[in-house]
Amino acid sequence: MSQNLQVRNLSDETHRALKARAAREGRSLSDLVREELDRMAARPSRRELFARIEARGHPRPSAPLADAVRRMRDRA
Repeated sequence: MSQNLQVRNLSDETHRALKARAAREGRSLSDLVREELDRMAARPSRRELFARIEARGHPRPSAPLADAVRRMRDRA
C-alpha cells in the first residue's frame, strides 16, 4: 500500500529549486522527491553507520586521523 507524506514549513527557495530540478530532468516533483526518499531509506543513518564501524573494531570517524592510524598500527 502506498503512503502519503506531507512536508511542512518547506521554504519557498527549496521548493522552487526542487521543482526546477524535476522540470530539468523531465520528472514530476513527487517523482523526484520519492526517489530521493527511497535512496535515503535504503542507506544507513550516520548513527547506524558509526555503530557498524565500531562493531568491526575500527575507531570512530570523529577521532583525529593520527590517533586512528596509531591505534590501527598498534593492533597489527
